Amino acid sequence: MTARIAGHLLVECLLAQGVTHAFGVPGESYLAVLDGLHHHRDSLRFITCRQEGGAAFMAEAQGKLTGRPGVCFVTRGPGATNASIGVHTAFQDSTPMVLFVGDVASDTRDREAFQEVDYTHFFGPSTKGMAKRVERIDDPARLPEYVARAFATAMNGRPGPVVLVLPEDMLTQPVDAAVQPLPRVEPVAAWCDPGAMRQLREMLLAARQPMVIVGGAGWTPQSAQALQRFAENWQLPVGNAFRFQDTFDNHHPLYAGDVGIGINPALAQRIQNSDLILAIGPRLGEMTTGGYTLIQAPRPKQKLIHIHASAEELNRVYQPDLALCATMNAAARSLEVLTAPLELPWAEWSKAVHQDYLANLVPQSLPGDIDMPTIVASLQKHLPEDAVLTNGAGNFASWVHRFFRHHGLAKGHKTQLAPTVGSMGYGVPAGIAANLVSGRVAFTIAGDGDFLMNGQELATAVQHGGRSIILVLNNGMYGTIRMHQEREYPEHVSGSSLSNPDFVGLAKAYGYDAYRVHKTDEFEPLLLQALASDKGVLMELMMLPDVITTRGTLSAIRDAALRKQAST
Repeated sequence: MTARIAGHLLVECLLAQGVTHAFGVPGESYLAVLDGLHHHRDSLRFITCRQEGGAAFMAEAQGKLTGRPGVCFVTRGPGATNASIGVHTAFQDSTPMVLFVGDVASDTRDREAFQEVDYTHFFGPSTKGMAKRVERIDDPARLPEYVARAFATAMNGRPGPVVLVLPEDMLTQPVDAAVQPLPRVEPVAAWCDPGAMRQLREMLLAARQPMVIVGGAGWTPQSAQALQRFAENWQLPVGNAFRFQDTFDNHHPLYAGDVGIGINPALAQRIQNSDLILAIGPRLGEMTTGGYTLIQAPRPKQKLIHIHASAEELNRVYQPDLALCATMNAAARSLEVLTAPLELPWAEWSKAVHQDYLANLVPQSLPGDIDMPTIVASLQKHLPEDAVLTNGAGNFASWVHRFFRHHGLAKGHKTQLAPTVGSMGYGVPAGIAANLVSGRVAFTIAGDGDFLMNGQELATAVQHGGRSIILVLNNGMYGTIRMHQEREYPEHVSGSSLSNPDFVGLAKAYGYDAYRVHKTDEFEPLLLQALASDKGVLMELMMLPDVITTRGTLSAIRDAALRKQAST
């Protein structure tokens, strides 16, 4: 039997797992893998990125979009540390991902060789680490075992990232042709205990003001549809956890709104007043719980039923009255067959919760020539129903979070890619990856500071035929930080001002079409032009710096802080 080198076998293992795209920055430490990717270039596309952080974000976005691990390749040392931002995002967002790190050769290990890093300590698998598992592959014949285990680990339980370290010399070793990739790994389903489901039904029947909060990883169109049927059977109001706004249809009459940063104050009050919270999927992190105040830790004042795919996550922060370990498909299918009574005491409550959501769609009057609610209304009107919306971190994201309404998974598609970890620079590479992987329209909203963290990936899009539509809100500052500064230290501006480049000229230099928007009515024609274009398009909105949130101005925040100082 003819031998082939380990780098080629690794690519064969990825093909066996159904991988169609891999993102990365090339490095001399994994040339043998690059050669394998060249050999299989018709089956697996290697997307050459401009910085490892952007590459890791693209892989994480693919994992969110498809439910199977996104794949990223980087070189040792600086390559791996640059990619760590995407690994951390995948960890906190519960996204399946596999990062391959080309490493120093075995005979130079533990000498602080060129760019050497101890990846086990750096990515440290733990509840406070960045990866679920970190492993080094020294025996090329065991590549199939390690790759299959990485995919299983990334998808099972609470999904997350796995790091596999590849010594340079291992990748060039011959492997007998008898060593073949292992079959495609599928995630294991964990089903709800029937006794626990009976208890859940009894707790529902005892409630008067219940709330459902859904989100987290592992949802499919089928499970989202089953969730919707369950909510309809029991007439339950449903809120989507922070940046999982496509889990439950935002147009549904039982939708309560998004439970996250900038939450509708009326919804926050409803959650606090509820007597039963049914959390299906989210880990109930700091952003979804309002800093652990909407749902107090460790023992909430409301009755709490927590359903999660990971046994380790249950009872870790919150001690629920009922904990169920189940994957989302299994949980939703178990819930939809629970028999509801003919009359429900909370029917009016559910209607009122939805009315609160509709009222929150009515915008406040804010100054300036750019009216963001109208801009978002144009997006709602013209973007296709299956368009993917992406964003990074910053106050700018609150415009789509509050006003854009996702049909989402129940209609067959995941439509929101956003970092619950709150990482800047995510939206641009995520949008490019979404378009490359799915072929769907990808729309990205970014702030000026957010865009400049990974704007270089426009070159990646152009090189590989990707197209995204990017809306850059330019207010000349790190807006979120300025908002907090004015609230805590009014008139003491420090470090939050930005001197920006010509975004239109920059985007054109990369090969995107680009336009500058000064007034609201200029936007809609340009959006239609962008949707019809065969190129990526960037639109720069010149924002009034004073318009800092969807609800108020920077000057109002500053004035309130000054009055507070004067009174004390």
